[in-house]
Amino acid sequence: MKVPLTTGAYTAKSLVAEAQRCVNLYAERNPQDAAFPFTYYLSPGLTLKATATDSGWRGLFSASNGVTYGVCGSSVYRINSDFTLKLLGSIGSISGPVSIVDNATYAVIVDGSPSGYTIKLANDAFSLLLDSSFVGGNTVNFVDGFLVLNYPATNEWYISLNNEISFDSTDFASKSGFSDKLVGIGITKRYIYLLGKLTTEVWFNAGDTTFPFERLPGVFMQHGCAAVGSIAQMDGEIYWLAQSQQGVCYVNRSQQFNASQISTLALDNELATYSRVDDAIGFTYQIEGHFFYVLTFPTADKTWQYDLSTGQWNELNWIDSNGQLHRHRANCYASAYGQPIVGDWQNGNLYLWDVNSFTDNGNPIPRIRSFPHGVDDSSNRIHYQEFIANMEVGNGANNAAVPVSLRWSDSRGVSWGNPVMRSLGMEGEYLQSVQWRRLGMARDRVFEISWSAPTKTALMGAWVDAQSNNQ
Repeated sequence: MKVPLTTGAYTAKSLVAEAQRCVNLYAERNPQDAAFPFTYYLSPGLTLKATATDSGWRGLFSASNGVTYGVCGSSVYRINSDFTLKLLGSIGSISGPVSIVDNATYAVIVDGSPSGYTIKLANDAFSLLLDSSFVGGNTVNFVDGFLVLNYPATNEWYISLNNEISFDSTDFASKSGFSDKLVGIGITKRYIYLLGKLTTEVWFNAGDTTFPFERLPGVFMQHGCAAVGSIAQMDGEIYWLAQSQQGVCYVNRSQQFNASQISTLALDNELATYSRVDDAIGFTYQIEGHFFYVLTFPTADKTWQYDLSTGQWNELNWIDSNGQLHRHRANCYASAYGQPIVGDWQNGNLYLWDVNSFTDNGNPIPRIRSFPHGVDDSSNRIHYQEFIANMEVGNGANNAAVPVSLRWSDSRGVSWGNPVMRSLGMEGEYLQSVQWRRLGMARDRVFEISWSAPTKTALMGAWVDAQSNNQ
Protein backbone atom coordinates (compact mmCIF):
# COMPACT_ATOMS: atom_id res chain seq x y z
CA MET A 1 0.00 0.00 0.00
CA LYS A 2 1.41 3.36 -1.04
CA VAL A 3 1.00 6.11 1.58
CA PRO A 4 1.50 9.61 0.12
CA LEU A 5 1.85 12.82 2.12
CA THR A 6 -0.41 15.60 0.86
CA THR A 7 -1.63 17.92 3.62
CA GLY A 8 1.36 19.49 5.37
CA ALA A 9 1.07 20.12 9.10
CA TYR A 10 -2.44 19.30 10.28
CA THR A 11 -2.94 18.33 13.90
CA ALA A 12 -6.69 18.52 14.41
CA LYS A 13 -8.46 19.53 17.61
CA SER A 14 -9.26 15.86 18.01
CA LEU A 15 -6.27 13.67 17.22
CA VAL A 16 -8.72 10.98 16.14
CA ALA A 17 -9.34 13.08 13.02
CA GLU A 18 -5.74 13.90 12.06
CA ALA A 19 -2.39 13.99 13.82
CA GLN A 20 0.11 15.07 11.18
CA ARG A 21 3.16 17.15 12.07
CA CYS A 22 5.52 18.64 9.51
CA VAL A 23 8.61 20.18 11.11
CA ASN A 24 11.43 21.85 9.15
CA LEU A 25 10.19 20.28 5.91
CA TYR A 26 8.27 21.88 3.05
CA ALA A 27 6.42 20.28 0.15
CA GLU A 28 6.97 20.58 -3.57
CA ARG A 29 4.39 19.24 -5.98
CA ASN A 30 5.71 16.53 -8.32
CA PRO A 31 4.75 16.09 -12.00
CA GLN A 32 1.54 14.16 -12.62
CA ASP A 33 3.37 11.02 -13.71
CA ALA A 34 5.44 10.83 -10.50
CA ALA A 35 4.87 7.92 -8.13
CA PHE A 36 4.05 10.27 -5.24
CA PRO A 37 2.26 13.65 -5.52
CA PHE A 38 4.62 15.61 -3.23
CA THR A 39 8.24 15.55 -2.15
CA TYR A 40 9.14 17.06 1.22
CA TYR A 41 12.44 18.92 1.16
CA LEU A 42 14.60 20.23 4.00
CA SER A 43 14.04 23.78 5.20
CA PRO A 44 17.27 25.83 4.88
CA GLY A 45 19.90 25.85 7.58
CA LEU A 46 21.66 28.85 9.10
CA THR A 47 25.23 29.86 8.24
CA LEU A 48 26.73 32.62 10.37
CA LYS A 49 27.63 35.80 8.42
CA ALA A 50 28.13 38.43 11.14
CA THR A 51 27.61 39.12 14.84
CA ALA A 52 26.53 42.41 16.39
CA THR A 53 27.43 43.37 19.94
CA ASP A 54 23.74 43.92 20.75
CA SER A 55 21.14 41.17 21.12
CA GLY A 56 17.97 40.62 19.14
CA TRP A 57 17.63 41.66 15.51
CA ARG A 58 14.40 43.65 15.09
CA GLY A 59 14.38 44.56 11.41
CA LEU A 60 16.39 44.29 8.19
CA PHE A 61 15.95 46.35 5.04
CA SER A 62 17.69 46.46 1.66
CA ALA A 63 17.49 50.08 0.53
CA SER A 64 17.17 51.42 -3.01
CA ASN A 65 20.89 52.32 -3.02
CA GLY A 66 21.71 48.60 -2.79
CA VAL A 67 22.86 48.77 0.83
CA THR A 68 21.28 46.71 3.62
CA TYR A 69 20.52 48.27 7.00
CA GLY A 70 19.31 46.69 10.21
CA VAL A 71 18.36 47.29 13.82
CA CYS A 72 19.70 45.01 16.56
CA GLY A 73 18.69 45.89 20.11
CA SER A 74 18.81 49.69 20.09
CA SER A 75 21.65 49.90 17.57
CA VAL A 76 21.28 50.77 13.89
CA TYR A 77 23.81 49.18 11.52
CA ARG A 78 24.90 49.41 7.94
CA ILE A 79 25.51 45.85 6.78
CA ASN A 80 28.21 45.87 4.13
CA SER A 81 28.42 43.48 1.21
CA ASP A 82 31.21 41.56 3.00
CA PHE A 83 28.90 41.42 6.04
CA THR A 84 30.98 43.63 8.22
CA LEU A 85 28.81 45.87 10.41
CA LYS A 86 29.08 49.63 10.70
CA LEU A 87 27.34 51.19 13.71
CA LEU A 88 25.38 54.29 12.64
CA GLY A 89 23.52 55.24 15.81
CA SER A 90 20.85 54.10 18.24
CA ILE A 91 17.11 54.39 18.73
CA GLY A 92 15.12 54.86 21.92
CA SER A 93 13.68 51.35 22.26
CA ILE A 94 15.47 48.02 22.69
CA SER A 95 12.88 45.41 21.67
CA GLY A 96 9.90 44.80 19.42
CA PRO A 97 9.66 44.94 15.63
CA VAL A 98 10.79 48.01 13.72
CA SER A 99 9.64 49.15 10.28
CA ILE A 100 12.07 50.59 7.73
CA VAL A 101 11.59 52.06 4.25
CA ASP A 102 13.38 54.60 2.05
CA ASN A 103 12.39 57.30 -0.45
CA ALA A 104 15.64 57.02 -2.47
CA THR A 105 17.23 59.78 -0.39
CA TYR A 106 16.60 58.80 3.22
CA ALA A 107 15.74 55.57 5.00
CA VAL A 108 13.19 56.07 7.77
CA ILE A 109 12.89 53.87 10.87
CA VAL A 110 9.89 53.71 13.22
CA ASP A 111 9.34 51.51 16.27
CA GLY A 112 5.80 52.31 17.45
CA SER A 113 6.93 55.22 19.61
CA PRO A 114 6.43 58.94 18.81
CA SER A 115 10.03 59.05 17.58
CA GLY A 116 11.43 58.34 14.13
CA TYR A 117 14.95 58.09 12.76
CA THR A 118 16.59 58.69 9.39
CA ILE A 119 19.64 57.45 7.51
CA LYS A 120 20.86 59.62 4.65
CA LEU A 121 21.63 57.10 1.93
CA ALA A 122 24.38 59.22 0.34
CA ASN A 123 26.65 59.16 3.41
CA ASP A 124 24.93 56.99 6.10
CA ALA A 125 24.37 60.04 8.33
CA PHE A 126 21.99 58.97 11.11
CA SER A 127 19.69 61.36 12.95
CA LEU A 128 16.50 61.74 14.91
CA LEU A 129 13.58 62.78 12.71
CA LEU A 130 12.76 66.28 13.92
CA ASP A 131 9.50 67.60 12.53
CA SER A 132 6.66 69.03 14.60
CA SER A 133 4.06 67.25 12.42
CA PHE A 134 5.71 63.85 12.71
CA VAL A 135 3.94 61.67 15.32
CA GLY A 136 5.73 58.33 14.92
CA GLY A 137 4.30 55.07 13.61
CA ASN A 138 4.19 51.31 13.99
CA THR A 139 4.61 50.92 10.23
CA VAL A 140 6.20 53.08 7.55
CA ASN A 141 5.68 52.52 3.83
CA PHE A 142 6.36 54.36 0.60
CA VAL A 143 4.15 54.92 -2.44
CA ASP A 144 4.12 57.48 -5.29
CA GLY A 145 6.78 59.62 -3.59
CA PHE A 146 5.06 59.71 -0.19
CA LEU A 147 6.05 58.15 3.11
CA VAL A 148 2.92 56.60 4.62
CA LEU A 149 2.58 56.01 8.38
CA ASN A 150 -0.09 55.17 10.93
CA TYR A 151 -0.59 57.45 13.92
CA PRO A 152 -0.13 54.96 16.82
CA ALA A 153 -3.14 54.21 19.04
CA THR A 154 -5.54 56.24 16.85
CA ASN A 155 -7.59 55.67 13.71
CA GLU A 156 -5.51 58.25 11.82
CA TRP A 157 -2.73 57.97 9.27
CA TYR A 158 -0.58 60.52 7.50
CA ILE A 159 1.87 61.12 4.68
CA SER A 160 5.05 63.10 4.11
CA LEU A 161 5.49 65.83 1.56
CA ASN A 162 6.29 64.36 -1.84
CA ASN A 163 9.84 62.98 -2.01
CA GLU A 164 10.72 64.60 1.31
CA ILE A 165 10.99 63.64 4.96
CA SER A 166 9.06 66.72 5.99
CA PHE A 167 5.44 66.60 7.12
CA ASP A 168 2.43 68.90 7.08
CA SER A 169 -0.19 68.83 9.84
CA THR A 170 -2.95 68.94 7.21
CA ASP A 171 -1.78 65.73 5.49
CA PHE A 172 -3.67 63.44 7.87
CA ALA A 173 -6.66 61.21 7.15
CA SER A 174 -8.83 58.82 9.15
CA LYS A 175 -9.78 55.20 8.73
CA SER A 176 -13.45 56.03 8.83
CA GLY A 177 -15.36 52.95 7.63
CA PHE A 178 -15.72 51.67 11.19
CA SER A 179 -14.92 52.95 14.67
CA ASP A 180 -12.00 50.57 15.35
CA LYS A 181 -8.47 51.89 15.84
CA LEU A 182 -5.92 51.62 13.05
CA VAL A 183 -3.35 48.90 13.83
CA GLY A 184 -0.98 49.22 10.88
CA ILE A 185 -0.62 49.81 7.17
CA GLY A 186 0.38 47.57 4.28
CA ILE A 187 0.97 48.71 0.71
CA THR A 188 0.96 46.60 -2.45
CA LYS A 189 0.40 47.44 -6.13
CA ARG A 190 0.29 51.10 -5.01
CA TYR A 191 -2.85 50.46 -2.94
CA ILE A 192 -2.86 51.36 0.76
CA TYR A 193 -4.41 48.78 3.11
CA LEU A 194 -5.51 50.34 6.39
CA LEU A 195 -5.75 47.41 8.81
CA GLY A 196 -7.77 48.23 11.90
CA LYS A 197 -8.49 46.08 14.92
CA LEU A 198 -11.68 44.70 13.39
CA THR A 199 -11.95 45.95 9.79
CA THR A 200 -9.79 46.89 6.82
CA GLU A 201 -10.26 49.47 4.09
CA VAL A 202 -8.27 50.27 0.93
CA TRP A 203 -7.20 53.69 -0.36
CA PHE A 204 -5.64 54.75 -3.66
CA ASN A 205 -3.97 57.81 -5.16
CA ALA A 206 -6.75 59.84 -6.75
CA GLY A 207 -4.43 62.77 -7.51
CA ASP A 208 -6.22 65.35 -5.39
CA THR A 209 -4.01 68.34 -4.70
CA THR A 210 -5.25 68.75 -1.11
CA PHE A 211 -4.80 65.17 0.03
CA PRO A 212 -3.96 62.78 -2.82
CA PHE A 213 -5.50 59.56 -1.45
CA GLU A 214 -9.14 58.47 -1.32
CA ARG A 215 -11.01 55.37 -0.21
CA LEU A 216 -11.48 52.78 -2.93
CA PRO A 217 -15.25 52.69 -3.53
CA GLY A 218 -17.08 49.48 -2.75
CA VAL A 219 -14.14 47.88 -0.93
CA PHE A 220 -14.37 47.09 2.77
CA MET A 221 -13.22 43.98 4.67
CA GLN A 222 -14.84 42.78 7.89
CA HIS A 223 -11.47 41.48 9.04
CA GLY A 224 -8.99 43.38 11.19
CA CYS A 225 -5.45 42.78 12.39
CA ALA A 226 -4.46 41.08 15.65
CA ALA A 227 -0.72 41.93 15.49
CA VAL A 228 0.88 44.85 13.70
CA GLY A 229 4.16 42.91 13.38
CA SER A 230 2.40 40.22 11.34
CA ILE A 231 1.70 42.51 8.35
CA ALA A 232 3.79 41.55 5.32
CA GLN A 233 3.64 41.79 1.53
CA MET A 234 4.24 39.02 -1.00
CA ASP A 235 3.17 38.27 -4.58
CA GLY A 236 1.26 41.54 -4.75
CA GLU A 237 -0.93 40.73 -1.75
CA ILE A 238 -0.95 41.55 1.97
CA TYR A 239 -0.64 38.82 4.63
CA TRP A 240 -1.60 39.29 8.27
CA LEU A 241 -2.79 37.66 11.49
CA ALA A 242 -6.48 38.52 11.48
CA GLN A 243 -9.35 39.02 13.86
CA SER A 244 -12.92 40.26 13.54
CA GLN A 245 -16.01 41.02 15.56
CA GLN A 246 -16.67 37.28 15.46
CA GLY A 247 -13.41 36.27 17.09
CA VAL A 248 -9.63 35.87 17.03
CA CYS A 249 -7.46 34.67 15.40
CA TYR A 250 -6.68 33.30 11.93
CA VAL A 251 -4.38 34.13 9.03
CA ASN A 252 -5.56 36.13 6.03
CA ARG A 253 -4.27 37.03 2.60
CA SER A 254 -5.72 39.86 0.54
CA GLN A 255 -7.14 38.73 -2.78
CA GLN A 256 -8.80 41.07 -5.28
CA PHE A 257 -9.50 43.55 -2.47
CA ASN A 258 -11.08 40.87 -0.30
CA ALA A 259 -9.71 38.93 2.67
CA SER A 260 -9.07 35.25 2.01
CA GLN A 261 -8.40 32.95 4.96
CA ILE A 262 -5.29 30.82 4.39
CA SER A 263 -4.95 29.23 7.82
CA THR A 264 -6.39 25.75 8.28
CA LEU A 265 -8.88 24.88 10.98
CA ALA A 266 -6.13 22.87 12.68
CA LEU A 267 -3.85 25.91 12.77
CA ASP A 268 -6.67 28.15 14.00
CA ASN A 269 -7.31 25.71 16.85
CA GLU A 270 -3.61 25.77 17.69
CA LEU A 271 -3.49 29.58 17.73
CA ALA A 272 -6.51 29.66 20.03
CA THR A 273 -4.40 27.97 22.73
CA TYR A 274 -1.75 30.73 22.75
CA SER A 275 -1.90 33.07 25.73
CA ARG A 276 -0.77 36.00 23.60
CA VAL A 277 -0.88 36.66 19.84
CA ASP A 278 -0.55 40.44 19.54
CA ASP A 279 3.24 40.08 19.60
CA ALA A 280 3.27 37.94 16.43
CA ILE A 281 5.94 38.77 13.84
CA GLY A 282 5.58 38.03 10.14
CA PHE A 283 7.89 38.27 7.15
CA THR A 284 8.06 36.86 3.64
CA TYR A 285 10.90 35.37 1.63
CA GLN A 286 11.57 33.42 -1.54
CA ILE A 287 13.90 30.46 -2.02
CA GLU A 288 14.17 28.20 -5.07
CA GLY A 289 10.86 29.32 -6.56
CA HIS A 290 8.88 28.96 -3.31
CA PHE A 291 7.32 32.04 -1.72
CA PHE A 292 6.88 31.72 2.04
CA TYR A 293 5.10 33.69 4.75
CA VAL A 294 6.68 33.08 8.16
CA LEU A 295 4.67 33.86 11.31
CA THR A 296 6.33 33.68 14.73
CA PHE A 297 4.64 33.89 18.12
CA PRO A 298 7.36 34.87 20.64
CA THR A 299 5.31 34.30 23.81
CA ALA A 300 4.01 30.95 22.58
CA ASP A 301 7.53 30.05 21.37
CA LYS A 302 6.21 28.81 18.00
CA THR A 303 6.92 29.53 14.33
CA TRP A 304 4.64 28.59 11.42
CA GLN A 305 5.37 28.85 7.70
CA TYR A 306 2.93 29.08 4.77
CA ASP A 307 4.00 28.03 1.27
CA LEU A 308 2.15 29.97 -1.42
CA SER A 309 2.87 27.36 -4.11
CA THR A 310 1.15 24.50 -2.26
CA GLY A 311 -1.08 26.25 0.30
CA GLN A 312 0.49 24.03 2.99
CA TRP A 313 1.71 24.99 6.46
CA ASN A 314 4.69 23.60 8.32
CA GLU A 315 6.46 24.29 11.59
CA LEU A 316 9.90 25.88 11.78
CA ASN A 317 11.82 24.95 14.94
CA TRP A 318 15.24 24.87 16.47
CA ILE A 319 16.24 22.39 19.13
CA ASP A 320 18.09 23.16 22.37
CA SER A 321 20.66 21.03 24.17
CA ASN A 322 17.88 19.35 26.16
CA GLY A 323 16.07 18.23 23.03
CA GLN A 324 13.24 20.77 23.42
CA LEU A 325 11.79 22.46 20.32
CA HIS A 326 11.48 26.26 20.18
CA ARG A 327 10.52 29.05 17.77
CA HIS A 328 12.85 29.45 14.81
CA ARG A 329 15.85 31.69 15.28
CA ALA A 330 14.93 33.93 12.31
CA ASN A 331 13.22 37.11 13.55
CA CYS A 332 13.45 39.28 10.43
CA TYR A 333 14.53 38.90 6.81
CA ALA A 334 16.07 40.80 3.90
CA SER A 335 17.41 39.85 0.51
CA ALA A 336 20.87 41.36 0.97
CA TYR A 337 23.34 41.48 -1.90
CA GLY A 338 21.52 38.65 -3.62
CA GLN A 339 21.49 36.46 -0.51
CA PRO A 340 18.64 35.55 1.89
CA ILE A 341 19.66 36.96 5.28
CA VAL A 342 17.91 36.60 8.64
CA GLY A 343 18.57 38.07 12.06
CA ASP A 344 18.50 36.07 15.29
CA TRP A 345 15.84 37.06 17.84
CA GLN A 346 18.00 36.20 20.85
CA ASN A 347 21.54 37.31 20.06
CA GLY A 348 23.43 39.48 17.56
CA ASN A 349 23.90 36.82 14.88
CA LEU A 350 23.13 37.45 11.22
CA TYR A 351 22.74 34.29 9.15
CA LEU A 352 22.58 33.23 5.57
CA TRP A 353 19.36 31.22 5.22
CA ASP A 354 21.32 28.54 3.46
CA VAL A 355 19.81 25.76 1.32
CA ASN A 356 23.25 24.11 1.28
CA SER A 357 23.56 24.01 5.07
CA PHE A 358 21.97 21.19 7.06
CA THR A 359 22.53 22.67 10.53
CA ASP A 360 21.48 25.84 12.35
CA ASN A 361 24.91 27.38 12.80
CA GLY A 362 26.27 23.94 13.75
CA ASN A 363 23.20 22.94 15.78
CA PRO A 364 21.15 19.93 14.57
CA ILE A 365 17.90 20.65 12.75
CA PRO A 366 15.06 18.28 13.71
CA ARG A 367 13.02 16.99 10.75
CA ILE A 368 9.69 15.41 11.72
CA ARG A 369 6.89 14.11 9.50
CA SER A 370 3.80 12.27 10.71
CA PHE A 371 1.66 10.12 8.44
CA PRO A 372 -2.12 9.89 8.09
CA HIS A 373 -4.12 7.52 10.27
CA GLY A 374 -3.89 3.90 9.16
CA VAL A 375 -7.29 2.26 9.55
CA ASP A 376 -9.16 -0.64 7.96
CA ASP A 377 -12.53 0.08 6.37
CA SER A 378 -14.10 -2.65 8.50
CA SER A 379 -12.49 -1.43 11.75
CA ASN A 380 -10.53 -4.67 12.06
CA ARG A 381 -7.10 -4.73 13.60
CA ILE A 382 -4.33 -4.37 11.03
CA HIS A 383 -1.18 -6.47 11.01
CA TYR A 384 1.76 -4.27 9.95
CA GLN A 385 4.42 -6.43 8.35
CA GLU A 386 6.66 -3.73 6.90
CA PHE A 387 7.09 0.05 6.63
CA ILE A 388 9.45 1.37 3.92
CA ALA A 389 10.18 5.09 3.85
CA ASN A 390 10.50 6.50 0.34
CA MET A 391 13.48 8.79 0.90
CA GLU A 392 16.56 10.04 -0.90
CA VAL A 393 19.45 7.99 0.51
CA GLY A 394 23.18 7.50 0.11
CA ASN A 395 24.39 11.01 1.00
CA GLY A 396 26.17 10.17 4.24
CA ALA A 397 29.75 11.40 4.45
CA ASN A 398 32.99 10.15 6.00
CA ASN A 399 31.79 6.53 5.97
CA ALA A 400 29.14 7.42 8.55
CA ALA A 401 25.66 5.96 8.35
CA VAL A 402 22.86 8.54 8.56
CA PRO A 403 20.36 7.63 11.30
CA VAL A 404 16.62 7.97 10.86
CA SER A 405 13.97 6.86 13.34
CA LEU A 406 10.40 5.65 13.18
CA ARG A 407 7.93 5.65 16.03
CA TRP A 408 4.23 4.97 16.05
CA SER A 409 1.12 5.57 18.08
CA ASP A 410 -1.57 2.94 18.55
CA SER A 411 -3.62 5.43 20.56
CA ARG A 412 -4.49 7.55 17.52
CA GLY A 413 -1.67 10.03 18.11
CA VAL A 414 -2.11 10.56 21.86
CA SER A 415 0.86 8.54 23.11
CA TRP A 416 3.87 7.13 21.31
CA GLY A 417 6.19 4.16 21.49
CA ASN A 418 9.97 4.37 21.54
CA PRO A 419 11.68 5.30 18.25
CA VAL A 420 13.34 2.54 16.27
CA MET A 421 16.49 3.51 14.41
CA ARG A 422 17.50 2.69 10.86
CA SER A 423 20.02 4.15 8.39
CA LEU A 424 19.74 6.37 5.33
CA GLY A 425 22.97 4.78 4.13
CA MET A 426 26.55 5.85 3.84
CA GLU A 427 27.88 7.89 0.96
CA GLY A 428 27.14 6.20 -2.35
CA GLU A 429 24.60 3.70 -0.99
CA TYR A 430 21.88 5.01 -3.27
CA LEU A 431 19.85 1.79 -3.16
CA GLN A 432 19.66 1.62 0.62
CA SER A 433 16.20 0.47 1.70
CA VAL A 434 14.89 2.32 4.75
CA GLN A 435 12.59 -0.29 6.21
CA TRP A 436 11.14 -1.55 9.46
CA ARG A 437 9.63 -5.06 9.82
CA ARG A 438 7.33 -6.94 12.19
CA LEU A 439 5.55 -3.88 13.54
CA GLY A 440 2.66 -5.58 15.33
CA MET A 441 -1.06 -4.85 15.14
CA ALA A 442 -3.36 -1.89 15.72
CA ARG A 443 -6.84 -0.72 14.75
CA ASP A 444 -5.74 2.89 14.18
CA ARG A 445 -2.03 3.65 13.90
CA VAL A 446 -0.12 6.85 13.21
CA PHE A 447 3.49 6.57 12.04
CA GLU A 448 6.05 9.33 12.49
CA ILE A 449 9.49 9.53 10.94
CA SER A 450 12.26 11.86 12.15
CA TRP A 451 15.94 12.61 11.68
CA SER A 452 18.43 15.42 12.30
CA ALA A 453 21.61 14.24 10.60
CA PRO A 454 23.37 17.02 8.63
CA THR A 455 22.93 15.52 5.20
CA LYS A 456 20.92 16.03 2.06
CA THR A 457 17.76 13.95 1.76
CA ALA A 458 14.07 14.21 0.89
CA LEU A 459 10.89 12.36 1.85
CA MET A 460 8.10 11.41 -0.57
CA GLY A 461 5.97 9.04 1.49
CA ALA A 462 6.04 5.36 2.35
CA TRP A 463 5.03 1.88 1.33
CA VAL A 464 3.26 -0.08 4.04
CA ASP A 465 2.66 -3.82 3.89
CA ALA A 466 -0.43 -4.21 6.05
CA GLN A 467 -3.14 -6.85 6.21
CA SER A 468 -6.46 -6.96 8.01
CA ASN A 469 -6.40 -9.39 10.92
CA ASN A 470 -10.16 -10.10 10.62
CA GLN A 471 -10.78 -10.26 14.35
